[in-house]
Amino acid sequence: MSDEPSLDAGSEAPRSPKGTHDVLPPESARWEALIAAFAQLATRYGLGLAHTPAFEDARVFRRGIGDASEVVTKEMYEFEDRSGRRLALRPEGTAPIVRAYVQHRPPVPWRVWYVTPAFRYEQAQAGRYRQHHQVGAEVLGTEDPDVDVEVISLAHDFYAALGLTRVALRLNSLGDLECRPAYLEELRSYLAEHEGELCDEHAATWSRNPMRVLDCKRAACRAVADKAPLLSERLCGPCTAHLARVATGLDAAGVAYSHDGHLVRGLDYYTRTTFEFAGTALESASDAIGGGGRYDLLAEALGGPPTPGIGFGSGIERVLLACDAEGVFPALARDPEVFVVDVTGGEVARDVVLSLRRAGIRAARSYDARSMRAQLKQADRSGAVVAVIVGPAELEASSAVVRDLVAGTQTTEPLDVLLARARATGTLRAGST
Repeated sequence: MSDEPSLDAGSEAPRSPKGTHDVLPPESARWEALIAAFAQLATRYGLGLAHTPAFEDARVFRRGIGDASEVVTKEMYEFEDRSGRRLALRPEGTAPIVRAYVQHRPPVPWRVWYVTPAFRYEQAQAGRYRQHHQVGAEVLGTEDPDVDVEVISLAHDFYAALGLTRVALRLNSLGDLECRPAYLEELRSYLAEHEGELCDEHAATWSRNPMRVLDCKRAACRAVADKAPLLSERLCGPCTAHLARVATGLDAAGVAYSHDGHLVRGLDYYTRTTFEFAGTALESASDAIGGGGRYDLLAEALGGPPTPGIGFGSGIERVLLACDAEGVFPALARDPEVFVVDVTGGEVARDVVLSLRRAGIRAARSYDARSMRAQLKQADRSGAVVAVIVGPAELEASSAVVRDLVAGTQTTEPLDVLLARARATGTLRAGST
């Protein structure tokens, strides 16, 4: 017997779980266009598509993101499957890609992009969902700072391709194992002196993850962070040179940015280059639409050989909110080009619609033996520019009336000629005026 609650007559209909949302037509056409724009750019940048499972061994995220990170301690959906394995739904896109690299060992540099749902248990708000969706890019196998410039430029070009202009890039370096340990001790000493001034959350957690205080948006932590020592001012020579090379590369690429020593982001695997794009048209304290950084230690943390890498992720929902705020990248029309009206039983409509679709033409029809008048009304409402009309006389003559619904003109043509023209030209409108 099923343990699922029954949906008896009169019971409340099920709804999507809190923090999730349905993406339906016509809005889904906008998602298609956004993903296609990213795919086109990623291909231009030499990246191939990678798909990884929606759930992973929980250690992928605990080792990679960090046991002390808020993502792992508060937001990750973690569970035990029926065989007792500890699994987690993907909270972000990078760690699974690096796990796939470690498992399959493709030749480097390995350049991939992805589009994927991600899952975080957090307070639902505008553009932030417990199941949200990301596009992203990763490059593994080189520590060359010029690759950092390429990855950041890809994100920049993606936002520009959507029409976004009010986008601000913040840039920082989180150092490496040479310069960061001493800085962390200095930061801990400073925070110990100001522990009583921190927000409630970080007053309890700052010693485990002191750099998260720098990125806290609460007023109490901001006041402490404003006077805290910054790693960007204590970088070792190689990290300083790496950041300088990234900066000059962005200048050459025409990508505007600002240095922000407080930029940390929430994942422990970042080293050296760290960046974040903000949609400044969003009237929210949480205006990030994408970001990422270098993770030169992540592959090794997941059991692979030392392999540097860099990447970024961008939330689709957040990006579309930024587009709405700027009034760009509107939903695309997916109206049919041709509407077939058939009052002879429907067989002609069935066959003609299929032929038109195979010729590359968006075609639609009516169903359920509706009247000529009802079908023509539906054709007008559909947004189609051409109606192909078949009545008893046309059926007898193996012909059809081709009516231009914009100009109001029409001709009668043999069906085989009409379909041949559709296959040859990909349209019907030109020959109907």
